[in-house]
Amino acid sequence: MNTKVIGKDLIKEAPRSPRIRVGGYAILGRTLDKCRALVAGNIGEYHFDCPLDNMLFGFKGVKGDDFKAQIENGASDQEMVDWLNRSGQKKTPDEIKRWGDEVTATNPYNDPERREWFVEQLKPLGLDPAKTTLFEWLEKDDKACHAQEAA
Repeated sequence: MNTKVIGKDLIKEAPRSPRIRVGGYAILGRTLDKCRALVAGNIGEYHFDCPLDNMLFGFKGVKGDDFKAQIENGASDQEMVDWLNRSGQKKTPDEIKRWGDEVTATNPYNDPERREWFVEQLKPLGLDPAKTTLFEWLEKDDKACHAQEAA
């Protein structure tokens, strides 16, 4: 546990939506929240360096451990944007926007290898897998989980 790192307590509140862009990057705000919570010891049921985070890491060609090392040193959101822009594969603002638009629209139901998993995730929330994006599901799941804990 690193007391120098301050962020959201994910035991009590959800991380940012993956659709909120930080420095133009989709997913980054959520990844930052989860990583800081991991380092601070209050990540709860969330996971850092998960398949969602790896969509961002893969796009940029960086490793979760390298990202985490920056957070452990107390990097701010802007410092992490700067680090991400310097690290891995160079991407133009247009490439970052286009990628962000693509991942925001991702629907795992359209992927035969992920369809069954996605349908199971959406059942408890009563969402239509054919019409629900990955990000919509994450937002609804966050809201449902934290509403249960508050009750």
